[in-house]
Amino acid sequence: MVILWGAFVRATGSGAGCGNHWPLCNGVVVPLAPQAATLIEYGHRLTSGVSLVLVVVLVVWGFRSYTKGSPVRIGVLASLFFVLAEALIGAGLVLFHLVADNASVARAVSMALHLINTFLLLAALSLTAWWASGGARIRLGGQGIAIWGWGLAVIGMLVLGMSGAITALGDTLFPAHSLAEGFRQDFSPAAHFMLRLRVWHPFIAISAGLYLVLFAQTLSSLQPGTSTRKLAWTLTALVLVQIGAGFLNVVLLAPVWLQIIHLALAASVWITLVLLGAAAFSAQENPAQALSPQATLV
Repeated sequence: MVILWGAFVRATGSGAGCGNHWPLCNGVVVPLAPQAATLIEYGHRLTSGVSLVLVVVLVVWGFRSYTKGSPVRIGVLASLFFVLAEALIGAGLVLFHLVADNASVARAVSMALHLINTFLLLAALSLTAWWASGGARIRLGGQGIAIWGWGLAVIGMLVLGMSGAITALGDTLFPAHSLAEGFRQDFSPAAHFMLRLRVWHPFIAISAGLYLVLFAQTLSSLQPGTSTRKLAWTLTALVLVQIGAGFLNVVLLAPVWLQIIHLALAASVWITLVLLGAAAFSAQENPAQALSPQATLV
């Protein structure tokens, strides 16, 4: 919910709602007589603070409930690291004026890095939940070409996410009032670099989506465990829905509500991809290990 609210802050141009102050809002703890933009930005900061506190609680719980060497401890520490990095990136956006109508390269790069960190935070939280629910530790060695295929899928999702973040920023800063106007903006010789990048996002999305579907179904055949099969089909369905949402986003000129749905689907695709790898490459679902007499005795 914090991630989606952050997208709402960007889409409504409310990033400067608290001025250039952080962690204070317009120089005070609680803004008086706030405008709509201030309420939106202040609400995002409050919910971000709550999420930080919850992750700290998660760390304490992880260390109290699991012994040394448990992957849960690794997961909670990674979650804490990335949630702190998320807060620092958000602070940097405000303090360096990379909000509101700023259309600089620095802002585009910051948004891309923000997206990567957000995805890594989601991955850490997802794996923590996986391990805490009884999931086995991930084995990267001895997995053959499948692990490389998963790595390529992860990289593809990160690249797709970065291009999507910049595209969404371009939609906010350079809105089009019709589909024809949008195409003229994109292909104009004088087009801003964000508009030029916007052209490539659909091609990246379709290419990455097709690869994810092919990889998921192939992995399901190579690692035919129950969890792997269910997650592979879930990933396939989410990718197809996401491509459809992306098409609607273009046709409807990226309304805010659809941008939020598009991001929610992207996060869902990413979480499912992470859990698919965890299921396929865990000790419990490794067919080669399952056929080993030694593994059976253990």
